[in-house]
Order: sequence, then structure tokens, then C-alpha cells
Amino acid sequence: MNVRLTKEQKIKVLNSADIYKIMQQILLRENKIRRNQEHFWVVGLNHNNKILFVELIGLGASNRVNADPPDVFRMAIYKLASKLILVHNHPSGSHEVTDADITFTDHMLKAGKLIKVEVLDHLVITETNYTSFADQGVMDELLKNGLFEIMGPERQELEAFKLETERKRAEKEKAKAIAKKMKKDGLDADTIKKYTGLSKKEIGGI
Repeated sequence: MNVRLTKEQKIKVLNSADIYKIMQQILLRENKIRRNQEHFWVVGLNHNNKILFVELIGLGASNRVNADPPDVFRMAIYKLASKLILVHNHPSGSHEVTDADITFTDHMLKAGKLIKVEVLDHLVITETNYTSFADQGVMDELLKNGLFEIMGPERQELEAFKLETERKRAEKEKAKAIAKKMKKDGLDADTIKKYTGLSKKEIGGI
């Protein structure tokens, strides 16, 4: 689920504190209805470290969220993000990093390396504090450890996933270009929707 950002939140990220300030606001908003669930978000950045999107990709139990590389990287490929920051909360109120957090981050770091989307950091957050893997030196250690190098079937699956996602993005951009021309020619939204497959919301935003 894409999280709506205000204009003020679409900032250039300079450090982990910048990310936490935004994610703390989002967590507090989410916690009004899902206080006891672990949330997992992906923050996409462009090459200048400006935030392109924040996507909630998983809601889990009180201590875990399951997410696979396609879940993590789909929006990044679709929106041409070159960098990602992973963020999840601990409903317990602890922002200590667990072994499971490190293993998951290692897997995503190596998957991102394969499909050329850099995973910069992983933040474990609570309503009042956070821990940054990058600030703790964990990301540098994971890059050097030689574990989770993507090989064999998973490598082929990731490469195929990237190509398919890029194909769908290209098709959507082509449909938007056609819709733009149709709007300029004065056609109504229902007709444009029929011939392009775009939603009325997408057509309205063109």
C-alpha cells in the first residue's frame, strides 16, 4: 500500500534521523488502528536521495513480518528508485536489532545488489526511538560477509521478476502517453479508460 506523503515529507534524505522523523509520524498514524502489529515499509529514493515513495508492504504479528524480494523491490523498479531504506517497527517498544532482522537485511542487501537497487539502511523504530543498521556499521559488515550471495534458481527468478516489472512499467507509461493525447483531443474519462485500461484516478492525474 502506497503511503501518502505531504509535500514537506518528500525531502532529500541526509541521515537516518531524517527518515525516522517521517516514519515516526507514519507509525503514530498507523498505530491508531493497528497498534499491536509489526509494520514493514520500504522507502524509495532517487539518485539524489530524494524520497520518491513510502510503501507499506507487510503487516504481521506482534513480532514478525514476512516479506520476499519481489515484495520489497517491486515499487522501486516500477518507480525507478535507485536506492531503498527498509523500515519496520517493534510493537514491544524495543528498538534493539534481532538476529532475524540482520538475516533478513542481508538477504535484501544481496538481492538489491543483483538487480542494481542499493539498500542503504534498515531502521527498527518505535514511537519514541529507533536504531539504524547503517549508523551501527551493520550494513558495511553485511556487504563484506560473503553470505546470501544470490545464486541459481533465486538469481533467475529475481532477474525474470525485474524484467517483468520493467515491462509492466513501460506498458503503463505508454498507456499514459496515449491517455494524455486522448484528453487533449477532448475525449471523456470513460472512453479513455476503455481504450487504455487506466483507472479514472490515473487519468485524472495526467
